[in-house]
Amino acid sequence: MASLARRRATDHIVKAISTAFAALSLILLAWILWTLIARGLPALGPNVFTRITLPPGHEGGLLNAIVGSLIQIVVALVIGTPIGLFCGTFLAENGRGTQIANVVRFINDVLLSAPSILIGLFVYQLLVVPVGGFSGWAGAAALAVIIIPVVVRTTEDMLNLVPIGLREAAFALGAPQWKVVTMVTWRAARAGIMTGILLALARAAGETAPLLFTSLGNNGWSLDMSGPMASLPIAIYQYAASPFDDWVALAWAGALIITVGVLTLNILSRLVLAKMK
Repeated sequence: MASLARRRATDHIVKAISTAFAALSLILLAWILWTLIARGLPALGPNVFTRITLPPGHEGGLLNAIVGSLIQIVVALVIGTPIGLFCGTFLAENGRGTQIANVVRFINDVLLSAPSILIGLFVYQLLVVPVGGFSGWAGAAALAVIIIPVVVRTTEDMLNLVPIGLREAAFALGAPQWKVVTMVTWRAARAGIMTGILLALARAAGETAPLLFTSLGNNGWSLDMSGPMASLPIAIYQYAASPFDDWVALAWAGALIITVGVLTLNILSRLVLAKMK
C-alpha cells in the first residue's frame, strides 16, 4: 500500500510539473504573438504590399522583399521536393537493410539537425565564391538544402506505414515496381507526404542566416536571380536594427507577415492531412 501511494504521489507530481511547463509555454507563445500583433498590425498598411524599399521617411514598403522571398522559396521547392521524394522512396522501398540506405539515412539526419548558418556557408563556398557574386539562385539552393531532409524523412516514414499487403496485392496482379510505387504506395501515403512538404516549406520560409551568405539582399526591385535578390527575412534583419522608426515598423510588419504565412502553412497541412484521411 505504501508503494502504491508513493507511485500515485509521484504520478501526481509529474503531471503537475508537466502541466505547469505546458501552461508556461502557452503563456510565452501568447506573449510573443500579442507583441507581434501589437507592433506589426499598425504598420501593416497598403504601402507594405504595393511599394518597394525606399529611403527613410518616404513611406516605403516590402514588395520587393515579399516577391523575392516567394521566388526563391518556389524555386527551392521545385528543386528540393523531387529530390527528397525520390530519396525517401528509395529508403522505404528499395534500400531496406542495405548499407547505402543506412549511410544516406545518417547523412539526412545530420542535415536535418544542422544549423542553417552552416548550410548557408556551404552553399556560399559552393556557388557564391566560384561565381564571384551573390545570387538568388544560391539563396534558392540553400533553402532547397533545408527542404530536402524534411521531405526525405517524412516520405520514408509515411511509406513505411503503408501495409505490405497493398504492395503484395499489386505485385500479384503483375504490376511493375514503378507502377506499384506511383499508383499504390504514393497514393496511400499522399496525405503524410503533402504534410511533410508543407512543413518543410514553412521551415524554409523564415530562414535568414542562409540567405545572408547567398542572396545577400537587395533594396531595389529585381527579378534577376543571377544577382543579389531581396527577401523578407533579410529585410526584417536589416530594418529591425535600423535607427529609423519607419524601417523598424516595416520590420515588425514583415515579421507579422512571415508568422501568418508559416501559421497558415501549418494549419493547411493539418487540414490536408485530415481531409485525405
